[in-house]
This record gives sequence, C-alpha cells and structure tokens, in this order.
Amino acid sequence: SDAEKNSPDMDPGNYVLLTVKDNGSGISDKDLAHIFEPFYSKKFMGRSGSGLGLAIVWNTMEDHDGKITVQNEAGSTSFQLFFPAVTEKAPRDSQLARHTAPSLPKNGTGEHILIVDDEEIPRRMACHVLKSLNYSAHALSSGEEAIAYIRNNSVDLVILDMLMEPGINGHETYRQMLKIYPGQKAIIISGYSKNIDVEKTLKLGAASFLQKPYDLLEIATAVSVALHSDNRQ
Repeated sequence: SDAEKNSPDMDPGNYVLLTVKDNGSGISDKDLAHIFEPFYSKKFMGRSGSGLGLAIVWNTMEDHDGKITVQNEAGSTSFQLFFPAVTEKAPRDSQLARHTAPSLPKNGTGEHILIVDDEEIPRRMACHVLKSLNYSAHALSSGEEAIAYIRNNSVDLVILDMLMEPGINGHETYRQMLKIYPGQKAIIISGYSKNIDVEKTLKLGAASFLQKPYDLLEIATAVSVALHSDNRQ
C-alpha cells in the first residue's frame, strides 16, 4: 500500500522499503522538484559537490527495478527507497551464486596508476581498492593537475573521469596527455552512459569505459586488461 500511495507507477508486488529522514530543516519545496536533475546543486561547484550524487542514486534504483520518492513532512525531508523483494533463495549452483564470490584478476606488481576525478569520495575509494590490489595509486582532482603531473612522472595507467568541473573534461585531458606521452594507457569513467565524448576518447586509445558506480571486480578487471593490452597509439 505504501508503494501504491507514494509511487503509483510502480509494478504491483512486494517491496522492501528503506526510509531516510533528516533531522534538520529539510529541503525547500522549490528545490525538491529538481534534486534528481544532473548537476543541480546548492553547493559551490568545483569545491564541494557536482550535483551528480542523487542523479546516480535515481539511475541506480531504476536499473534495479526499484523506485525512490521524496517528500517534505513536518519541516523535514523524507526519502523512500523501494527495493523489489525476493522470496526465493537462488540455487547454490546458479550463475548468481557464482557471481557473488568471483575470483579477482591477478594482483598488480606495483604499477603506477593515476586516478583523476573531481569528486573526493570516488578518488579515495579508487585509491583504496587499487592499493589493496598491490598497485601504486595517486589521485588528483582535475585534468590540469593530471597533465602537469605526467610531465614529470611516469604513469602506467590513468583512470580518468569524463565530467570534471571546473576546468577541462576527461576527453580534452587525455588528448593533451597523448601529446606529452603518446601511447599513454587509460580507462575512462563516468556517472552517465556512453556519449560522443566517451566514444571520441576511446578512439584516441583509451582501453575501456566504466560507468559509475563500478564494483571491485569491474575496476580490477579493467585495470588488469588495460595494463596488459597492446597500445593502440
């Protein structure tokens, strides 16, 4: 009944409901209508937030056949996340069961990987994951910093965000990197699906594209494949 009341376009069925409610003044009704729009943010762009967080949450819920709704109640804001309920346990030998405990690609041997992302949390997470896989990881927050860095540092692989504010985007960053070091290996990442800039960057020589949020197996596999692939430049 809650699902029907809050989101009438949801498919009939059982859902697990997670409610997140703030204890502050909440979000204004004016802003509430825009919070899931990409790049909509009340923060200072480039200093604290990109306006992509809730857009990614919304897309993630939709990709998993769930729904997210939000409403103001008595001066605070409440988010409701509806996850489709599963009543049957997957067989032990099913593909899903095998996927829950995948074997990771071979660990690194100290290869130097540069992460370029304007958002702090993805930068920190990527560094943590790569260091746990025995890579040497260094992170920067802009394309300009990354270009200056590779002028004086050898980098085996660059993990490069496509959308960075302010400053140059991932495509332009990689294009300038190739002028300094032709053949520079790279993986490109984005919170959005493939677009023309992604395609152009892949044509320049980037090994692969990962959509945020990616998991441990995805990033480990992509890094291993990129490092051991022939360079196309």
